Amino acid sequence: MSPHAPVVALLISPDDPPPGNLAEIEELATVRLCTADDLGSALPGADVLVLWDFFSRGLADHWGEATASLRWVHVCAAGVDSLLFDELRASDVVVTNAHGVFDRPIAEFVLAAVLARHKGLHESMALQREHEWRHRETVATHRTSALVIGTGGIGRATAKLLRAVGVRVVGAGRTERASDPDFGHVVATDDLAAHVGDFDTVVAIAPLTEQTSGMIDATVLAAMKPGAHLVNVGRGELVDEPALVQSLRSGHLGAATLDVFVTEPMPADSELWDLPGVAISAHMSGDAVGWREALAEQVLDNLRRYVAAGAERPADVLVNVVDKERGYIRVGG
Repeated sequence: MSPHAPVVALLISPDDPPPGNLAEIEELATVRLCTADDLGSALPGADVLVLWDFFSRGLADHWGEATASLRWVHVCAAGVDSLLFDELRASDVVVTNAHGVFDRPIAEFVLAAVLARHKGLHESMALQREHEWRHRETVATHRTSALVIGTGGIGRATAKLLRAVGVRVVGAGRTERASDPDFGHVVATDDLAAHVGDFDTVVAIAPLTEQTSGMIDATVLAAMKPGAHLVNVGRGELVDEPALVQSLRSGHLGAATLDVFVTEPMPADSELWDLPGVAISAHMSGDAVGWREALAEQVLDNLRRYVAAGAERPADVLVNVVDKERGYIRVGG
């Protein structure tokens, strides 16, 4: 190890093991393993903070003298909404994330959700449990349409898979674009209510920011096509949950596939558990086998870049640098 090796505070959860390649990381840096309880003692003098416990909000509590030497924070998640706060945004500290690791798995999850709905798989399983033979007709997926809200890497991977089975796909992003390589056309998220009624499926994959919080509200839900299917694999806060419950209960919305929720784990008494047409999973749409290993390799790769550059201008050498003002990596405009 170089005598000038960086000091890395590696925040882990007490319930999960550290990265499997920890020994390789320790060849490049002095590593201080810590949990949220002792993060304050691990930060002073650290150059780098790696949030292996990626939902931790602890950095904000220790911001100040303890973080004076901090130059780079890596979040082992695609979303960075649990990390960003005003002081970090205003600082020179570079933030990177796990962009790319979850794109394909989440896209596959969305495709599975769409096909399961169209082919009546959830209903078939319920009928099987009752030993009931009931013939039904299903939906031809290639004749349907989908609005994908979120035009980053995950949204683009989702658009490609949906298009592969014949779905007409349009994107919704920060700004409207008449031409886009993956979506063809992108509408502005500020105008969701004017567009959602044209689609059989609406997929929420947008990052959680001040602009996107609550974007799928009662007005947008009411504007959706009767019987439409909402898929949320972004963040629970993108959707007004009480309004969603009302829309499902009234029968206006035909189905909802929900992998993320405002409160996680979702309370046992939530109405969403038992509403017809609702499929629930435990924030796992991107967690395909091997995801932890992929995250660990991403940390190691970026640390190698950081060390090789001598920690000079980390924003110029690191990959997956987050735009701290926007709260995400800009992909495709």
